[in-house]
Amino acid sequence: MAGSSFGRLLRLTTFGESHGSGLGGVVDGCPAGLALSEADMQAELELRKPGHGPTATRRKESDRVRLLSGVFAGVTTGTPIAFYIVNEDRRSHDYGDLAGVFRPGHADWSYFQKYNGIRDYRGGGRASGRETAARVAGGVIAKKILCRRGVTISAACVELGGIAVPPEDVDIARAGARPYFAASDAAPALWDTRVAEARKNGDTLGGIVLITVQNVPAGLGEPVFDKLEAVLAHAVMSVGAVKGVEFGAGFAAARSTGSRNNDPLLPGGMFASNHAGGILGGISSGQDIVLRAAVKPIASIAQKQRTVDREGRAAEILVGGRHDLAAIPRVIPVLCAMTALALADALLLQTRMEPGR
Repeated sequence: MAGSSFGRLLRLTTFGESHGSGLGGVVDGCPAGLALSEADMQAELELRKPGHGPTATRRKESDRVRLLSGVFAGVTTGTPIAFYIVNEDRRSHDYGDLAGVFRPGHADWSYFQKYNGIRDYRGGGRASGRETAARVAGGVIAKKILCRRGVTISAACVELGGIAVPPEDVDIARAGARPYFAASDAAPALWDTRVAEARKNGDTLGGIVLITVQNVPAGLGEPVFDKLEAVLAHAVMSVGAVKGVEFGAGFAAARSTGSRNNDPLLPGGMFASNHAGGILGGISSGQDIVLRAAVKPIASIAQKQRTVDREGRAAEILVGGRHDLAAIPRVIPVLCAMTALALADALLLQTRMEPGR
């Protein structure tokens, strides 16, 4: 199965399925000498693991990670870093009825077509959101590389179920202390009501995540086809729940004018605004990188839906099993991890180009 690796110099490959024995990954290209432990990875995995919060699946997984290689005496050795997470709470029998039908909104149909009728129907197999646990673990390594240059990543949910945080109320710095990773103190109460309504109706919700990256050095990104936005978009859009991404003013720029959308340059390498989202000509400008990801509603809903079976006959389906009501907030550490992997890779590429390296 091609397409399970991301990155050029810093490269993450993930493996495993939702209801297999476990999942994990290998990170190659990490420099030697970075402090790294299982506890470092575990702290990030705790933010993504199932079973917590009003929107989370009831599946219970400790997501306990084991480092298998690439670390000695608490530091990276420069060799491939492998890690593994056991699947503990598998209830594969919940998916027995799905062997012969396709769930609307899922990858069942497309996997069936691509792999000549062979697919793991247990929780979506490789297409399951559970695969993202390995991305979070790999993202920890990327964040450590970025941290050496003072680069930090912050994220918050700015919209859930169609209820948005007003731009003037966005406080991304304290999002980690709020339910849903909310971008304001007022939002969780409003979203609780929306979540309760969706749960009562057997439905699910989508949302929008804001990601900002601070202290990004100017010069990251490779013209022409590997522009920094293109690489970041690849990283973020590779997360299954994401259906859209925009940088800076994004789609609002299409409704603006050049006189309003341009960011005037000021003495000292400063800018008067940041409609570009920290990237000009596909290369980082030194401003904060600002991007937003549109996250679709979870496809598994507690309502009957129309579909077809393997023979193409009309059928009706009611999806069982345990599912999130929304990918938010669990998707947020995944998006941060993919952002980190893209930027750490770009940083290593740029460092390699610097004189004397």
